[in-house]
Amino acid sequence: MDNLYLGYPKRQGSPPDLNHLLYLYTMEAISSIHIESTPRSRINDVDISKALFGSVATDHMFVADYAGSTWNNSQIKPFSNLSLSPFALALHYGQTVFEGMKAFRMHDGSISLFRPDKHYQRFCRSLERMCMPLVTEELFVSALHELVSIDRQWVPVGEDSSLYLRPFMIASEAKMGVKVSDEYLFMVVGCPTGPYYSKPLRLKVETQYIRSAEGGTGYAKCGGNYGGAFYPTVQANHQGFDQVLWTDGKENRYLEESGTMNVMLITGNTLITPPLSFTILDGVTRDSILTMARDNGMDVQERKVSVDELEQVLASGKNVELFGTGTAAVIAPIKEISIGESIYSCYIGEDSTMYSLKQQLLDIRTGKAEDLYGWNYILA
Repeated sequence: MDNLYLGYPKRQGSPPDLNHLLYLYTMEAISSIHIESTPRSRINDVDISKALFGSVATDHMFVADYAGSTWNNSQIKPFSNLSLSPFALALHYGQTVFEGMKAFRMHDGSISLFRPDKHYQRFCRSLERMCMPLVTEELFVSALHELVSIDRQWVPVGEDSSLYLRPFMIASEAKMGVKVSDEYLFMVVGCPTGPYYSKPLRLKVETQYIRSAEGGTGYAKCGGNYGGAFYPTVQANHQGFDQVLWTDGKENRYLEESGTMNVMLITGNTLITPPLSFTILDGVTRDSILTMARDNGMDVQERKVSVDELEQVLASGKNVELFGTGTAAVIAPIKEISIGESIYSCYIGEDSTMYSLKQQLLDIRTGKAEDLYGWNYILA
């Protein structure tokens, strides 16, 4: 996996300095963004504290286009529909990549982007895998910075609330032919949101269908990964489950991901999660939880976990916490899991370690706890 992490800028310095340096670089890039403000805000037309995930867009969006080997026409304009040729390559051959990240209303009223540098690095890895042009870190972060600054009133207040941000890129060249596109759109849109899941989940271990195979695109956030997962997920829904827990594509023996989330389990003082690979997404929330757990003195193990091992642990009578981590879900507790013909209960008591880790992360994101890791990018 090491080759997936080479070639992208990682600024030097102690953690608290990283976002300060990024902020200085961003200020210069922001000056090149053309801004067209909406004549009328829609903020008073909706109750953003009750907005469902992905249902309400903010007033504006960021757009830049790629042609002639350069990015051009960076602009923020009123949220509106796109005009694309029916021949646009993204519609036919799947050159689409996206990121999911959040802005938070902090305890003192300021606004923070959470770990934009980490999201940028993952965006680049996905773009590279899909033969799409990179954007500079300055363009990526300045687009986020300026869009959130302009639509800052859309960042909701509340512990489980945030402004979800979706940077994405699509192949826009009008060419009916199997080829790598020469033209692209890079965009950022946002939507206020509360909790992604309203209750603990019921999962089914999936051993017939696979999400990704070794050497495939599983580590990239590209559209096809999600489209290909719909059918088995819908089948599981019909059986009364909320999501599937994917297993590896070779033996269907080892745990990988759950729906839109990385998966973790806690027993005693030990936290276990599958290691990163070509088939598992490098989750930003995953990395944050593992970092905090290690610093809390937990025994963190990134290793393969077989379905048999999971079943044995669940059948042991111990309190076993099983949960998903992701930008949208943060930490999603799993209350039941189906393995073959058996259904096992997981521990979701109020004293669960996963809840304390979630609260610790929330306190860092909202400024109630000191950001020792330099994760918050604070907007002026």
